[in-house]
Amino acid sequence: MDFMTAIKTCFQKYVDYNGRALRSEFWWWMLFTIVASFVMGAFDSLFFGSSWEDTGVFELLFSLATFLPSIFVGTRRLHDVGRTGWWQLIAFTIIGIFVLLYWFIIEGDKGDNDYGPHPLADNVDNMSDVFR
Repeated sequence: MDFMTAIKTCFQKYVDYNGRALRSEFWWWMLFTIVASFVMGAFDSLFFGSSWEDTGVFELLFSLATFLPSIFVGTRRLHDVGRTGWWQLIAFTIIGIFVLLYWFIIEGDKGDNDYGPHPLADNVDNMSDVFR
C-alpha cells in the first residue's frame, strides 16, 4: 500500500475497527500524522505567533480529526497480528509501549485469522503471490 492509499483508507474507515490493516497502512498513517502535526504547528506559529511548545488551533483541530482514525488503524493493525484492539490500553504502562511497538512492526498473519481474511486477499488470485 502506498502513502496516498493508506491515508485515504484510514479516512474512509474513520471509525471502522473490523478487518485488518497491513504494516504499510499503519506506518504510512503514522508518518502522515507526525508530519502533518509539525506542519500544523508551523501554520499556528506563522498565523497566530504561537511557540512550538504550545498547541495552536490548527494543530488541535488536526489532532481531533485524526484521533479516532489513529486508534482504529491501530486496532486493525493488531487484528493483523492476531490480537484484539484492546491491547492498545497497555500503552499506559511503560513496558506496554515497547510491546505494542513490537506488534506493530512484525509481519501479520499469513492468510485468514479470527479477524478476517488477509487484507490483500481481494487483490490477488493466488495468496502464495502475496508472500513471495
